[in-house]
Amino acid sequence: MDVILMIFIMGIIGALIGGVTNHLAIKMLFRPLQPIYFLGKRLPFTPGLIPRRRKDLAISLGRTVVDHLLTAEGIRKKLHEPAFVNEMELWAKSEAGKFLESEKTVSQFLEQFGITDVENKVKEKIETFIEEKYEELIGQARSKTLGETLPKELLEKIDSQIPQFSAYILKKGIDYFESDEGRNRLRTMIQDFLDNLGSLGSMVQMFISYDSLINMIHPELMKFLKHKGTENLLTQLIDNEWKKVKNWPVSKVEEKIGRENLLAFLKKNITDQLPYKKWLSSSIKELTVPFKDKIVETWIPKAVKMMVDFVDDRIEDMMEKLHVSEIVRKQVEAFPVERLEVIVLSISRREFKMITYLGALLGGLIGIVQGLIVFIIG
Repeated sequence: MDVILMIFIMGIIGALIGGVTNHLAIKMLFRPLQPIYFLGKRLPFTPGLIPRRRKDLAISLGRTVVDHLLTAEGIRKKLHEPAFVNEMELWAKSEAGKFLESEKTVSQFLEQFGITDVENKVKEKIETFIEEKYEELIGQARSKTLGETLPKELLEKIDSQIPQFSAYILKKGIDYFESDEGRNRLRTMIQDFLDNLGSLGSMVQMFISYDSLINMIHPELMKFLKHKGTENLLTQLIDNEWKKVKNWPVSKVEEKIGRENLLAFLKKNITDQLPYKKWLSSSIKELTVPFKDKIVETWIPKAVKMMVDFVDDRIEDMMEKLHVSEIVRKQVEAFPVERLEVIVLSISRREFKMITYLGALLGGLIGIVQGLIVFIIG
């Protein structure tokens, strides 16, 4: 009876030692969190294994993630999975649809990004662009003649239009002098002419009245303006002057008109023709209505494919620039050990208990074996 009791007690003691030892070993994975000192000496096994080797663990995890888990090849395969591409397209179409249905004006949309006073800024940009292009074009042509600078087709068109221009001028002249205003203007011209003649003019007025002079001069003036020779003469005069102008250096033309006048003319006419004010004050929905279906059904899938291909071609460089292993290392180093302990225990609590029970079982069996050995030897 004493032998059985001794073996039983040794089994119990062995079980306690095995269970407590395993439980303590598990705890020492995480505890203590900080080193413990006694008489200036750090006690062994403090801090716990994971707190003491946290930096090594962080470096190892970082390398493991980059080399085996979050690899460029793995990401590349994921990018080209039909399900992933389809999901990206659906998301992009949804976001694009929301944007295209927005009632915000273009100006309001740009203000979200800190871009204010858009209308004036757009106008300034257009005017700056016009001025730059003006200097680019005129700067290269200043030393050339106007005939060398203007396109050949334009020169030929101007040459061919000179006769029509002459006919137009004469027609306007005829219409003017046939009107009451024109006759009154002719009367004034005759009166000014006679007044400038002094006494001779007064003598003429004594014999011939203004009405008689007008009735005599007006038909002759009409004959002159309507005569084919007059049209030919005017055409020749304009043609001669145009030939002289074509030989002017561009710098002379610019000087005569005035650089600032030319720029002001170009800026005003071009900015007036561009409906940018209307665009900026229109809602995104109004502007995109004609293109909505094409954007959503055609452009978005193409944009998603282009983005996937873009990332695919540069995934190695992107991962290198991101320093994924460094990110993992810093995250692990910053992660609280207490929180890690809770996570590990919450996942493996049952397994750790089984390890503790196994230690108790093995300790108990060893205690019984020791008791039997003592009994046999004794």
